[in-house]
Amino acid sequence: MRYYRWILNWGSWTLVGFFFASQIYFYTFYTSRPVSFSKALVWQLLAVYLNALLTPLILWLARRFPVERQNWPRRLTIHVAAGSLIAFVLALGHVTLDMIFWGRYDKTPMFDLFRMAFGMFDKEMLVYWFLVLMSHAFDYYNRYQRGELRTSQLETKLAQAHLQALRMQLNPHFLFNTLNTISELIYRDPRAAEQMITQVSDMLRLSLDKVGVQEVSLQQELEFLNKYLDIEQTRFAERLKVRMEIHPDTLHACVPNMILQPLVENAVRHGIAPRAAGGSIEIHARRDNGMLSMEVRDDGHGLSKKLEKIISGGVGVGLANTRARLEHLYGAMHRFELSTSPGHGLTVSMAIPFRESRAGFDDEDTSLDR
Repeated sequence: MRYYRWILNWGSWTLVGFFFASQIYFYTFYTSRPVSFSKALVWQLLAVYLNALLTPLILWLARRFPVERQNWPRRLTIHVAAGSLIAFVLALGHVTLDMIFWGRYDKTPMFDLFRMAFGMFDKEMLVYWFLVLMSHAFDYYNRYQRGELRTSQLETKLAQAHLQALRMQLNPHFLFNTLNTISELIYRDPRAAEQMITQVSDMLRLSLDKVGVQEVSLQQELEFLNKYLDIEQTRFAERLKVRMEIHPDTLHACVPNMILQPLVENAVRHGIAPRAAGGSIEIHARRDNGMLSMEVRDDGHGLSKKLEKIISGGVGVGLANTRARLEHLYGAMHRFELSTSPGHGLTVSMAIPFRESRAGFDDEDTSLDR
């Protein structure tokens, strides 16, 4: 970084020196005393290198005494004093160089050198303030960038914390409902209850393996969902039919962890359980114009009377949680819709950006009937 600043300082003033030298060369070209470009270049490079020597001091003063709202009178006074001294030193040095190269130094009284230096004082003062303002502008820009970075990091941490809280809500919610189901079976069908406990153990193992993970592959999500459906089919037996139509090219897509299970659980509780004859649930996944579209549909009685509350997040953890997670993960780049009609059940449709998981999976068709 130090070398970069050194190169920037001396390189910039060198370019200025070349520009000033070309001005002198062309200005004197048709006069009685033309100045060769080589002479003009040496002359102006010496002049600007005097500025280059004092530039680090000026920038140090700008950083050491920044002019801010709470201290501007005192800091402004410091810069006026320091700037006046530095500007006069520069002016005197430049006038001296001018007299040497014009061949007039030995003929110019010291008083005239000071007088001419005072005449150039305003220009050198402008150089001082230009460098101070540039230093302040660069410093404010760096502060702004650091502030933006901190704000972005805080927003990211807040979003991650919110997502993790939403994700962790699902575990006790699911576990409570499953234990409720086991308690219903434990006296009526002890063997089924024992089998369900084993299945719950498998589900918890899969769930614990993904603690803190926000996204998994669709294939991993379906593995978890199938464990849940095993539990529900132990409970409902022939009353519950499940059909999956999962396109093979979607198996390696990234999806939010535990995004389908709450939707299927909602379909079981509200669509299948109230019906003596049971019913069926369909789960679809396909790729569509850069999006992964997923759908959970049941053929229950429908939830038309409660639809408004569900849409607003007023009923059930599952749907409200799913909506909130999709909003945090994908913002406007997602779709989440509910449609229902009496006697035709509830359909939950969602679409998220299609992104492939890093892990590879076998492209086997996952269409099945349970």
